[in-house]
Amino acid sequence: MSYERSRELIGRGESRLLIVDVQEKLMPAIPVRESLIANCRKLIEAAKLFGVPVSATEQYAKGLGPTVPQLRELLDGVPIPDKNCFSAAECLGWGMAAEHPAGRFQIVVAGIEAHVCVLQTVLDLLSSGYQVFVPADALASRAKLDWKIALRRMAASGAIITTTESVMFEWCAAAGSPEFKQLSRFIKGE
Repeated sequence: MSYERSRELIGRGESRLLIVDVQEKLMPAIPVRESLIANCRKLIEAAKLFGVPVSATEQYAKGLGPTVPQLRELLDGVPIPDKNCFSAAECLGWGMAAEHPAGRFQIVVAGIEAHVCVLQTVLDLLSSGYQVFVPADALASRAKLDWKIALRRMAASGAIITTTESVMFEWCAAAGSPEFKQLSRFIKGE
């Protein structure tokens, strides 16, 4: 008898990671910028470890600057489209989840700002049939109220609110996996 994991868990073969607009000139206004960047780094490192594709976007890079260097160094070779629309879903051109060629119907979305670009991206992805996971600790807005309301709205629309560690452990799936030791180092911040 084979065991089938819940479809409510994030699978490394069914998911991808999207980092939305974590840019230099936005950082001074983000009160939790250090933890935001640290958690986005953990997600990118874990995604690479587990073979999960990573995408990233920048909003009007000419005015808001490039992706922060702490993340940019991990995104070597990842195309980062410069967008003017708030929703990253529009510029990535992934289409409907059912049509995704790699069968990756789960999207983990992190970045800023929760109530603008992240919210609109999540809502568009949900409308396109994707299962969307939002690690609350890898998401931020300038104001905490905007972040809280955005999380509530995303959850009410069908997104699954989670944490960075939960995402990483769901990708790992078992302590006996070959990647578990490396994952433990990410979590400890080594």
